[in-house]
Amino acid sequence: MTDTDAHRPPHPALYLVLYLPFGIASGYVTVTLAWLLSHAGASVAAIAALAGMAIIPNTWKVIWSPLVDTTLTAKAWFMIGLVGSAASLAGIALLPLRIDLLPLFGWLVLASSVAGTLTAIAVDRLMAFDVPDALKGQAGGWSQAGNLGGVGLGGGVGLWLAQHTGHPWIAGAVLAAASLACAWPLFRLIEPGRLADGRSYIATLVETGRDVLVLIRTRIGLLACFIMLLPIGAGGLQSLWAAIAKDWGAGADEVALVGGLLSGLVSIPGCILGGYIADRIDRKKAYAIFGIALSVVALAMAFGPRTPAAFLVFACFYNLTVGFCYGAYSAVTLEAIGRGAAATKFNLISSLSNIPILVVTLVDGWAETKYGATGMLLTEAALGAVGVAIYGAVALATRGMSWGVLFGRGKVTSP
Repeated sequence: MTDTDAHRPPHPALYLVLYLPFGIASGYVTVTLAWLLSHAGASVAAIAALAGMAIIPNTWKVIWSPLVDTTLTAKAWFMIGLVGSAASLAGIALLPLRIDLLPLFGWLVLASSVAGTLTAIAVDRLMAFDVPDALKGQAGGWSQAGNLGGVGLGGGVGLWLAQHTGHPWIAGAVLAAASLACAWPLFRLIEPGRLADGRSYIATLVETGRDVLVLIRTRIGLLACFIMLLPIGAGGLQSLWAAIAKDWGAGADEVALVGGLLSGLVSIPGCILGGYIADRIDRKKAYAIFGIALSVVALAMAFGPRTPAAFLVFACFYNLTVGFCYGAYSAVTLEAIGRGAAATKFNLISSLSNIPILVVTLVDGWAETKYGATGMLLTEAALGAVGVAIYGAVALATRGMSWGVLFGRGKVTSP
């Protein structure tokens, strides 16, 4: 490899492959496991709570993100997370499908999700190091295509294998092996190294903290953090397709399609196109526009026909729009963080973004139990619309202002 090749940014499609294991573990829990447990007698609320266990580590991962910035290499952390995620996935698949084992399922799902966050944090650091500013939307779109594409593999392929082999553990074993195979792009990427530079771990953490403070002292960083706290583009239904399919008369094959093959076919190009669009307009505005579009799809589904074919069509439009939202989300985050302490800053914003995903998923489960599928869809649509309205009001009120002016430290014009 020549010096020129060493400094040439890799094709962003590599980030799709590296993000697949993160999505596979999530898809297996929210589609395959959800379907199997729902047919073993688990309620929609119980399945939503299990999906919440998969999301919780993503709301707290900023706490352990500094480890990736300051200790081992990003590639080493990726492999640690990858092995842990594959082992947890296999463990979940080996458990008998019994309602009394739901707490144990929950702990294994939590362990798998924690391990998955390590792979995602490591990829975020690799991505922030090597992607030029003009391509941040594209890189973000490809990485989220891997995330949602992995959900399709873990959900659709996992459910198909579990249904057609008659042995759920086979699905877990195949998906664990597929996850491990996704490590090969590491050989094509430059290792950004640690931030330590010979300093003590405590000194490095202090420097990391300073980098994070720089992020939230800019308007672009503060608005990026704020918009991620709002219920915009959360895609709560993606965790509940298997649980609500019966309301449309849909069976295992339809659920496997919307959580697998069809999900990948529509969400992957959605992520990539969302990232490309976000590179050409204001990235936060793109995220808000896509969030409104997702609310419109939820409204259409609420008042549309209740047939298996309609379930497939609406779910495809929903997954496509979630793809646009996720592509824009990564573009907003990469734009805001810069390169210093990239893993920590990326995952500060990512942790914030997973709070509304968790909340919307749980609210969806509650609304379905209390008001049925129509009430659930109307609730999600309203949450998205209110979130965009709040963001628009705050963005207008703070135009031309920075973190400093908000706290009496002067005025700085910022994007």
